Amino acid sequence: MMSDEEREEKELDLTSPEVVTKYKTAADIVNRALQLVISECKPKAKIVDICEKGDSFIREQTGNVYKNVKKKIERGVAFPTCISVNNTVCHFSPLSSDETVMEEGDMLKIDLGCHIDGFIAVVAHTHVLQEGPVTGRAADVIAAANTAAEVALRLVRPGKKNKDVTEAIQKVAASYDCRIVEGVLSHQMKQFVIDGNKVVLSVANPETRVDEAEFEENEVYSIDIVTSTGEGKPKLLDEKQTTIYKRAVDRNYHLKMKASRFIFSEITQKFPIMPFTARALEEKRARLGLVECVNHDLLQPYPVLQEKPGDYIAHIKFTVLLMPNGSDRVTSHPLQDLQPTITTDDPEIKAWLALGTKTKKKGGGKKKKGKKGDKTEDPTSAEPMDTTANGAASQE
Repeated sequence: MMSDEEREEKELDLTSPEVVTKYKTAADIVNRALQLVISECKPKAKIVDICEKGDSFIREQTGNVYKNVKKKIERGVAFPTCISVNNTVCHFSPLSSDETVMEEGDMLKIDLGCHIDGFIAVVAHTHVLQEGPVTGRAADVIAAANTAAEVALRLVRPGKKNKDVTEAIQKVAASYDCRIVEGVLSHQMKQFVIDGNKVVLSVANPETRVDEAEFEENEVYSIDIVTSTGEGKPKLLDEKQTTIYKRAVDRNYHLKMKASRFIFSEITQKFPIMPFTARALEEKRARLGLVECVNHDLLQPYPVLQEKPGDYIAHIKFTVLLMPNGSDRVTSHPLQDLQPTITTDDPEIKAWLALGTKTKKKGGGKKKKGKKGDKTEDPTSAEPMDTTANGAASQE
């Protein structure tokens, strides 16, 4: 007989059908939250209002599932809704007092996440606020991110190494005359861990080294791809824009200021593990108290980074479950119609894109067909994405 502890330990990965269901339930909520956020994006809409709608939807939907289980489970926002516009790269989720609005033609990077019982699904998507097809360099940079994401999906599989993915996505971006943005990490995710130890670098350079790692069956990854028509070396221009933080669980420090102690105890109660937005805290006190918490490494900030004005940035992030029968991408959203100026003819990229995402195991192939209409995967995501974004990749 297994002890309870052993059983707990054993059930926390994808070998447990219940865990798979929780990931897929979280993914379904994330996909619908993203759909809602995109539908709310209109010229002159206030960014903070839409971020708030995304978070509220996740809270409400996660509150509706697993209501009648004996043991109360944690659930809710795993990453606050961010909408980063144009040359802003990421993590823009402003405070309630912020008046920033979106305008016609803006390129929006939408990023959000949700968890059920600590099993996390995240997604990021790029949407241009316009009618009709996206053209020019804007289309190139989205196509580069999408093709890189499609290639990464095929290379994040048991037996492959993290560096294989890093090298491949660089090559894809270069084929569209774009760059992969430095400093973006794709992480393994585990229960209550959004940034696990196995990491895929976006760009390998002497300053950022990570341990070589091999992907294994039953692991879960968030694959995070950000492309730029600029240099791909974003900068933090204004620390005041940072609003997203995560509690550094392993750090302790006796805070001096009363405001800091107040805010830190609120964070410890409400957001002990997942990233959160300062919007959710008592706002006036928050600003003061957060500084001391960050200075002493009790909180990990998620800075708002910028490329140069005029640079186009695209962001695509998805959650993938490395199931025994292949890779299951559970978060996505169909892209707008893209008309890139560049089509990639590179034979190596074409070969990567031609790889299947499913492994042929006995009965494995058939089983997947039944799942195709399953709500975890937008049926439109795989096919149109390949054709619109990869251009030449899908036309021999």
